[in-house]
Amino acid sequence: MKLNYKHWIFLAALGSFGLVSCDTEFLDVTPPTEIPSEEVWKEGPLAEGFVTGIYAGLQQGGFSEQMLASLTDEAVFTHTGRNINTVNEGSLSPSNLGWVDDTYGWGPMYTRIRAANLAIANLKTATFTDETLKARLMGESYFLRGYYYQQLVRYYGSAPIITRVYNLNEDYSVPRNTYEECVNRIVTDLDSAAMLLKGKTIVKGRASEAAALSLKSRVLVYAASDLHDMTTAKAKSAVLAAYPNPEFLGYVSGDRKARWTAAHAAAKAALAATDGGYKLNLTAPVTPAQGRINYISIAMGGASADKSLDASAANEIIFGRYFTPSLSEGARQTGLNNGPNGYHNWAGNTPIGLLVDDYELMDGTRFSWTNPTHKAAPYKNRDPRFYATVMFDGADWKPRPSDAKDPANQIQTGAYDLLDDKGALINRKGLDTRSSSIEDWNGSRTGYYMRKFIDPNPALYDNTDRQNIPWPFIRTTEVVFNYIEASIEVGQEAEALLWLNRIRFRSGMPALKVTGAALKEAYRHEKRIEMAYEEQRYHDARRWMIAKETLGRPLEYINVLGKFKPGKTMKEPYHYDTDVYTYTYTPVVEKSHENRTWVDKMYFRPFSRDEINRNAKLVQNPGYDK
Repeated sequence: MKLNYKHWIFLAALGSFGLVSCDTEFLDVTPPTEIPSEEVWKEGPLAEGFVTGIYAGLQQGGFSEQMLASLTDEAVFTHTGRNINTVNEGSLSPSNLGWVDDTYGWGPMYTRIRAANLAIANLKTATFTDETLKARLMGESYFLRGYYYQQLVRYYGSAPIITRVYNLNEDYSVPRNTYEECVNRIVTDLDSAAMLLKGKTIVKGRASEAAALSLKSRVLVYAASDLHDMTTAKAKSAVLAAYPNPEFLGYVSGDRKARWTAAHAAAKAALAATDGGYKLNLTAPVTPAQGRINYISIAMGGASADKSLDASAANEIIFGRYFTPSLSEGARQTGLNNGPNGYHNWAGNTPIGLLVDDYELMDGTRFSWTNPTHKAAPYKNRDPRFYATVMFDGADWKPRPSDAKDPANQIQTGAYDLLDDKGALINRKGLDTRSSSIEDWNGSRTGYYMRKFIDPNPALYDNTDRQNIPWPFIRTTEVVFNYIEASIEVGQEAEALLWLNRIRFRSGMPALKVTGAALKEAYRHEKRIEMAYEEQRYHDARRWMIAKETLGRPLEYINVLGKFKPGKTMKEPYHYDTDVYTYTYTPVVEKSHENRTWVDKMYFRPFSRDEINRNAKLVQNPGYDK
């Protein structure tokens, strides 16, 4: 068997995927067209190149043009024809999977799992003499295999566990393992990774002991959740109750309390392995202004050129996907993909009112459209993370491109009274609407724009945007949330509240004083806000089995209208001004772009018809047999 050198090694040579080779001499290797596979395991740099190639399954992290947030009550994807509505409207089937990103696609994940199996098998007998490198590469391979299986399990339920490399002409029909067996396999891989990576130099973008322990905590928290306790899941869903193979979806026996205890221990161990995260030792809230800066700094991962931000927030990322300025990687145009069309951006994954409305006021009270004071000024005095996550009508942003008349540089998603050059009254749509004079085909449908993960550097404003913000697969705050959730479930409410308030203090929000069911609800709300757009909500809503009330709700947009106050006028160019205008804000339920609904088969993704035909032993998930 021959291994094509270019297929596996060139990624490391180019420094792709933000990975850095510890041995720079590797870059000086002059490759032949092909290298016999057995030669790879005789040279440390070649073996490292092979393992580096396995990271390719991470793709662009969560920075695809279509983001997972748009399958949740966080966002909607603006453009049509991308098969997102197939998922959100519940019409997905084995012959129509809808949008599936390669970061969790069945085929792509098994491609990387096979590569990890190759590395694990060959590293055991590798003849290069650098034992430290050999241990690190083995640890990374175990981590990556565990990570990719984790991706399959949290989208599809159980999967066939394959830990060896198949040869040609073998029978490739493999049945699904049970959910419990999958969790046990992943945990075993992550324990092996943590042991092998312990004490090893941490390389940015590569697996580490902390990453392995943190992923283990996620896997065990998920495993203890409602969706995977089949007694609970069956009671909440007739579709799941009728499924003849519940062992593929969760635990059919055993002590759920023991599962929460294991999750709690894993989260505590993971937290101990981190460096403490970013400003998670506070005893009182920071100022709102500092809270906003803290949150933007975390989102930028230390990669923004904005000097007002704290680069040390990069330490919050435990395992991330980093991007290389010299490469044309799609994730580097996240600002272009999602920013306002009035800046020649494409408005891809825009926040919806369901997310915006969930941000508390600064005193910790909930926002409500039925409160006249809230309705009159809905974007005033909100949780500082709101201003770091969402662009709304009147929000300050970067300098406009030269073809836009807007010296105030504010987001315009409403319609406003103005006087034209002849003094006649007109009502003009804002520069960031779908009727914009800048671009009229790609504006937000919701009245909001994504702010989080977009570099505030004013030099990056139009369709030449290229930013280098890393994607946080795992950050310390997620581990803290795992610890909080497990602490609540094992009865350690004081510990849970202590850490929950530390997260709030960092953002400038006041302490909570709640217990029991109110504490669990407060935790879930806090995680929704803190982890917005980080590929957490889709999985949380499903595993908590609250998807019908959250992911399945109709979309909510906002209409903004600015009318002159008596005796007040304004000529072009428009700017937001409450002295001149009375602004009204009207929430609107909208179903024409996406008629969102929830059906319980959506708790798990279907296997494609082709995959079922290839593997006769693969049993389909519930609800997809028609």
